[in-house]
Amino acid sequence: MLHITSLEEGLDLFKTLGSDIRIAIIKQLLQNKKMNMNELASSLNITNGALTSHIKRLEDCGIITISNESTGHGNEKRCSLHLDKILIDILPPDDNCNIYETDIKIGQYCDYQVSPTCGLATTSSLIGEVDNIRYFSHPDRMDANIIWFSKGYVEYIIPNFIPASQKIEQIMISVELGSEAPGSNSTWPSDIHFYLNGICLGYWTSPGDFGDERGLFTPSWWFPNWNQYGMLKLIVVNQEGTFIDGLKISEVSLNSLKLDFRSPLKLKFAVPETTKHIGGVTIFGSGFGNYNQDIHVCIGYKPIYSEEK
Repeated sequence: MLHITSLEEGLDLFKTLGSDIRIAIIKQLLQNKKMNMNELASSLNITNGALTSHIKRLEDCGIITISNESTGHGNEKRCSLHLDKILIDILPPDDNCNIYETDIKIGQYCDYQVSPTCGLATTSSLIGEVDNIRYFSHPDRMDANIIWFSKGYVEYIIPNFIPASQKIEQIMISVELGSEAPGSNSTWPSDIHFYLNGICLGYWTSPGDFGDERGLFTPSWWFPNWNQYGMLKLIVVNQEGTFIDGLKISEVSLNSLKLDFRSPLKLKFAVPETTKHIGGVTIFGSGFGNYNQDIHVCIGYKPIYSEEK
């Protein structure tokens, strides 16, 4: 997912998408996953030379990626889609709102309760044994860049270092997620629930555990039949409710949570036994998946007394 925070920021993207040929390229890649330049040019009935400039525009905007893959006759460039969603903020941000940002490593959870299949790994190796819950408490788990489990939860403490006498106006959480199937399965729905301070914000149904192609940042030693990448989700809690990728999922708002500079912030990712689709969860951090990021948190805040003036 690409998050554009203003119309001005998205100008290059809008211009890139304002082309029938480039839209046709995207549609071809949606249908065929990966295509080389000859295949794309032939399907669109244009020359390779004409195709090259369109591909470059799409690549520069991060819509597609190009990889060099070896064949029996040498290397060839293959194109694939990089984005699954584009989220655009049309309303400008509140000028009076300050921002505190932080990243939480995947292994830095403070509490957990998980069931196999499960495991965790760094970018260089597995941590302990797969499907052995005991390793979720191993000291090396602090260095984990990916974790997965079939049901249960992991909970993180979000550092709250906003200045004194401030209240929280918005919390934005960006994280790459997928389901957890034995091996991988692109059709493996899972209801992944999100909690803040024990209150359920809502859930998102992951469509599958994706292993059809290697994640852009997934290390080369990772097993090819295991989960490779997820989908980048943006969870926003503000005064209006809770949203995922711009769509409202619940009425839980910051008004009801009443958070300020003294508030503890505990974030939980869970797949409860009571949910409809118990398909597990994989949480991708930096060095895995398609986005090379940990759990990224932005907290918008204002002085507590600002509305009284």
